Amino acid sequence: MLKDITLGQYFPGESVVHKLDARVKLIITMLFVVMLFAANGVFSLSAGVIFLIIAYSLTKLSPSLVAKSIKPVVPVLLVTAVINIFFFEGNEIFRLGFISITDGGLKNSAFMLIRVIALIAGSSVLTYTTSPIELTAAIEKLLSPLKVFKFPVHELAMMMTIALRFIPTFIEETEKIISAQKARGADFETGSLRDRASAVVPVIVPLFISAFRRAEELALAMECRCYRGGEGRTRMKQMKAGPADAAALIITFAFLACVFLIDRMN
Repeated sequence: MLKDITLGQYFPGESVVHKLDARVKLIITMLFVVMLFAANGVFSLSAGVIFLIIAYSLTKLSPSLVAKSIKPVVPVLLVTAVINIFFFEGNEIFRLGFISITDGGLKNSAFMLIRVIALIAGSSVLTYTTSPIELTAAIEKLLSPLKVFKFPVHELAMMMTIALRFIPTFIEETEKIISAQKARGADFETGSLRDRASAVVPVIVPLFISAFRRAEELALAMECRCYRGGEGRTRMKQMKAGPADAAALIITFAFLACVFLIDRMN
């Protein structure tokens, strides 16, 4: 299952979405999050989902990538959905002893599932189509007003991007460690909960050691390249927004306005 996690991975391409300015894609992603959580009805939420489908279809990437990014969190989503069904008030549909299922619980559960899945898919569109370097530059540019307050914008952007970039690396490392432990006779799938928890320890310890080793290697590599933080740094490629970026923002705001209007009308 771990190898199916695609969060943080970048897939190079020549699609319209790939060519958009990274700052614009970051803003659109934030507006999409607002769109999802501002929607209170079926039609308004559908508008947000349609926006996501259009955006993803323009990336020219395989739909299976989104399925892979959602697959690891399916158990958590299902448990949360079940809890929502039983703990929201509304008109009773079914009762079994003290357990009552209401229409309000079903509605809230469905909304929660759609929102979280769309949120994961929308975030994936950003990381799939934006390289780590572009993402760092975009975060730094958008947070640049905070430099007035002596906030370490560049360092924060760098940390966020490195953390995101190393997710696939550590997933791959975990897979290798698990395979090595299985070859030595470790069993992660049978036995009591305590036994399975104990079997995870030989995976966590090497993973932490590997993480510290990679962090040290990265720090050494950055130091060898005379990296001294964001002060005085310039970029070889300057970010420039074009007509396509303006059109993308206009379309996003139009969808956001539709969500608010649909809710107001209903």
